[in-house]
Amino acid sequence: MNLSKNGSTEQSPFITGAALIIIIAGVIYAKSVITPFLLALFISIICEQPISWLEKRKIPRGFAMLIVIFGMIFIFSGLGFLIGGTISSFSGNLSQYTSSLTSISNSFIQFLNEKGFKIPQDQLFNLVQPAKIFEYTASALNALVGMVGNTFLIFLIVLFTLMEFGSFSLKAKAILFGSDISVSYFSTIIQNIRHYLGIKTLICLLTGIFVFIALLIIGVDYPLLWALIAALMNYIPNIGSIIAAVPAVLFALVQLGPGGAVWTLVSFMLVNNVLGNFVEPRIMGKGLGLSTLVVFLSLLFWGFILGPVGMFLSVPFTMTIKIILEQDVRTKWIAILLGSPAEAKTYLEQKEGIEKQ
Repeated sequence: MNLSKNGSTEQSPFITGAALIIIIAGVIYAKSVITPFLLALFISIICEQPISWLEKRKIPRGFAMLIVIFGMIFIFSGLGFLIGGTISSFSGNLSQYTSSLTSISNSFIQFLNEKGFKIPQDQLFNLVQPAKIFEYTASALNALVGMVGNTFLIFLIVLFTLMEFGSFSLKAKAILFGSDISVSYFSTIIQNIRHYLGIKTLICLLTGIFVFIALLIIGVDYPLLWALIAALMNYIPNIGSIIAAVPAVLFALVQLGPGGAVWTLVSFMLVNNVLGNFVEPRIMGKGLGLSTLVVFLSLLFWGFILGPVGMFLSVPFTMTIKIILEQDVRTKWIAILLGSPAEAKTYLEQKEGIEKQ
């Protein structure tokens, strides 16, 4: 740690890096406690939007909060009731589906060998095991059901957070009064996260609805289950829709044969392309403000630290960090690296305009 001329301290980059590593290790160690809190915090941010909308309609905040909370409980309870039986039935028949998929895979490899490809069946199965995907799907669903055990804790955190939401800005102003730090970017963070999560939630709901209708028409069993997976996985940027399609397509292959699998794959591609490439960019407006590479790397980073919840919330986390970094001249360059090429171009044009003046 070095002392500068004005008496301030400048930390070594190595000390800063070591501190970040210690913080990350602490978060990983305590993720069972931190994860429900973070999940509840982002649910609160989403719920604050309809509460504010109801307040603008002259409804008292307390009553508006009760309406939103009870609406959320009703929706989650209804989905839990519908999905619980579906997951139980799927898990009960899992061994049958796994053996059927293994048999189909063996037949396909035998067909290729008869055509002269000479594929070593044992080595290929050690490398790629399609039947394992069903097992991973079932384990992921069981983990999802296990998260319901934290529902009461999450609900309490959401409730108390919404009760305190109105006082956050006042407390921030009181803390930062007289300092050079502005509280304006706190509202920017909240607005961006609320905008992203609100739009993303709408797109995920539409994805689930359209996938459910498509699979119902095709005749795939457990359409509600695959629609739920498609909706949840859509929160994960870039690769979430691909992950969601794989077990559904394999199940359609087992149940309906190659034709059903092809139609299921086409349905997933059509829904995700239309909503992801046309509807979402138009509604999202200016976009995430993050480069595609950063979105993918943040998915891996936050998934490693916080598990599945970190993958779902990777974009809001990274957007928050980017907005904070933009407020300091010393860290502005990091925010530019995290941002999209369009933002970098705009920043460069602004700098060139200032220099010309």
